[in-house]
Amino acid sequence: MRDPERFHWWLQRILIRCVYRVSKIERRQADPRRLSDVAEAITPDSARELADRDEIDRGFRRLKPEFRAVLVLRHYLGLSDEEAGEVLGIPAGTVKSRLHRASAAMRAELEAGARQGIHVTAGSIR
Repeated sequence: MRDPERFHWWLQRILIRCVYRVSKIERRQADPRRLSDVAEAITPDSARELADRDEIDRGFRRLKPEFRAVLVLRHYLGLSDEEAGEVLGIPAGTVKSRLHRASAAMRAELEAGARQGIHVTAGSIR
């Protein structure tokens, strides 16, 4: 590697491309996992946690790839708006607006799930 100081940014760029690639693959496939098959073999508390994670995962998968990328950079990697913008090649203001829209979309997905009888609430996502 010619510039070892940029290794961190290079690795983050790979992560972003993976998010986009996975979203393309998922659009072509249906989700084969069924929570009901797994829930019988585990305790009620862990079943609830698993159901929460499953619902959040389903909501995340329904987001646009650019929203997923911003959520991953900000909440998973803990980057600032400026750093996330540099990784994505967009201004920090665009990162903020995408983060706002991604959070709103995620809340809407969770609320839709709650209306269908799933117990995860919009208040659990900020």
